[in-house]
Amino acid sequence: MGYPQLMPLYLDTHDHVAGLTGEAVAQAHARDLEVQGKYGVSYLKYWYDEATGKVYCLVEAPSPGAAEDVHREAHGLLADHIQPVVEGA
Repeated sequence: MGYPQLMPLYLDTHDHVAGLTGEAVAQAHARDLEVQGKYGVSYLKYWYDEATGKVYCLVEAPSPGAAEDVHREAHGLLADHIQPVVEGA
């Protein structure tokens, strides 16, 4: 008997969204949370670096495309990069 298969974990990166504010990022994340269930996705956490305009989102998703579909429907701000990550111990 093995451990259950966990859903893949991804980090998506938005390199720079012109005019972005912390409040706008929070609103976009809230909208992701409203839409994610439709795609079998779970947006877990996000980080926003005001100095660079970069946004990072940690997401459990069956595929990078499913994570992208959530962003597309929720607010249209698609990630520049989506990479798989493995949580460390």
